[in-house]
Amino acid sequence: MNPAKVVLVTALAGGISIGAAVLGQRWLDQGADRDRHAGLRGGTLDQLPDFRLPDLGGREHTSNAWAGRPLILNFWAVWCPPCTTELPLLEQFARTHAETGIRVVAIAVDRPETTRAFLAEHPLDLTVLLADLEAIDLARRLGNRVQGLPFTVAFDARGRRIFSHTGALDQAQFEQLAARLANDPASAR
Repeated sequence: MNPAKVVLVTALAGGISIGAAVLGQRWLDQGADRDRHAGLRGGTLDQLPDFRLPDLGGREHTSNAWAGRPLILNFWAVWCPPCTTELPLLEQFARTHAETGIRVVAIAVDRPETTRAFLAEHPLDLTVLLADLEAIDLARRLGNRVQGLPFTVAFDARGRRIFSHTGALDQAQFEQLAARLANDPASAR
């Protein structure tokens, strides 16, 4: 192919991508305006909401069990390669920062049997909960507007949402998050 055509096609594709992103953002912002009227700021929840999710054994866990502590929720799935790559980092982070009071909860957006089979081969020393449709909506309201995985959201000890990120985090990003949570005066209990 002619080099001029390659440049033209690349520029055209880039322009279309940028245009789609701008229009998509405007469309998402219109939804955020609608959410603001429902008591949400910027289309996302600012506080840790009350929710209940089961673990793999069927035992129900409630969000208020983590009240007064920094909390990191990580939404993931077995079929998501970045998720399964991130899980060992998440587990190491939880182990390293357990003494600081930071709790880490992994929420599997997958079928229970698939999650069980994965964890049988790749055991995790984390609280693993099973998502339902409400949990997927919860992730959206917590800032995962594109509904991508993995999705990580953090709350300080007062239950305020201080961080959300769609996509895998690396070790340095986890440590930056830990520093941010450690600098919160309410976390130093």
